[in-house]
Amino acid sequence: MAETIFVINPGSTSTKVGLFRGDEIVFQANVEHSAAELKSFGSISDQLPYRRDTILNQLAERGITLDDVDAFVGRGGGLLPVEGGVYAIGPTLIDHARRGANGVQHPAQLGSQLADELAKRHHKPAYVVNPPDTDEFCDLARMTGIKGVYRRCHLHALNLKETALRHAATIGRRYEDCNFIVCHIGGGISISAHEKGRMIDGNDIVGGDGPLTPTRCGSIPVAELLDYLKDHDVKSARDLCTKSGGFVSLLGTADLKEVTAVRIPTGDAAAARAWDAMIYQIVKHIGMMSTVLKGQVDGILLGGGLVHNADLVQKIEVACSWIAPVSAYPGEFELEAMAAGAIRVLGGVETAREYTGVPRWNGFPD
Repeated sequence: MAETIFVINPGSTSTKVGLFRGDEIVFQANVEHSAAELKSFGSISDQLPYRRDTILNQLAERGITLDDVDAFVGRGGGLLPVEGGVYAIGPTLIDHARRGANGVQHPAQLGSQLADELAKRHHKPAYVVNPPDTDEFCDLARMTGIKGVYRRCHLHALNLKETALRHAATIGRRYEDCNFIVCHIGGGISISAHEKGRMIDGNDIVGGDGPLTPTRCGSIPVAELLDYLKDHDVKSARDLCTKSGGFVSLLGTADLKEVTAVRIPTGDAAAARAWDAMIYQIVKHIGMMSTVLKGQVDGILLGGGLVHNADLVQKIEVACSWIAPVSAYPGEFELEAMAAGAIRVLGGVETAREYTGVPRWNGFPD
């Protein structure tokens, strides 16, 4: 009999939840939260009772019970860098999620806390799967030319690894036996190299690294940034890395439908240039990852919301198919990926790891 899994993925003003039986989703909802209510809380973790009760009330209104759930899975924000995999939720993990041990305050911190509370109510196990701070970089991927300054691993780890796992299954191979270049292309863009089941390199999507995106500036020359800072403060420059760069800065919008369906067809040269520049930078970073894998690439995998755009996929195929076959997996698989991780553990395919609170990497010795 297929396992039943309840999955929780908190966002800024809503929480996505899903009920799975095996790999089939039987219920999914985006539970909305009042922005005014959320603002009244002092910290992200203070929102826990309010979010929990809102979710349970909406489930009750739909006649959905969690009595038969075999495991609960939450998004794993707030943790220190860890190897990829499925982690059993325990006291250390909850402590780090509650206070945001990684120094980032994000609603994903609530995922493990909500899963833990519900699991304890129903006396079932709780897990996180490939949390946001998954870090499997090789040492050389971390290096820069400035002593004490390193490249950090900030990627769409959950979606990247799920896309790789799914593709490996479609070609009848194990993820651990393959080399892939895996891309998540949406509001943020991750380009990552996966070698034999490990995500050994990629761009830092929080630090302003990689291709420009609808909302992010991507990699820029340091000297040009220093000139920019003569007339702007550090906060505005940091915002360019995550929310006010890319198309927002270049075109005044992050609405891809407006850019591709309205502005480009009506002859907007700036819009066409920004769109093509984003794709150019994506394929350039794919090429970089192919050298990391020494040209031994079993597939180039494209995931994320922008992969619904046929023009983007076609241009990447033209530029990169000489490296390896290009396969498109449009959209996101976050809920499915979390459920699949729990199913692998319950089925004995994978062993749940212990979150020790010791970061996988914390600098090099002098």
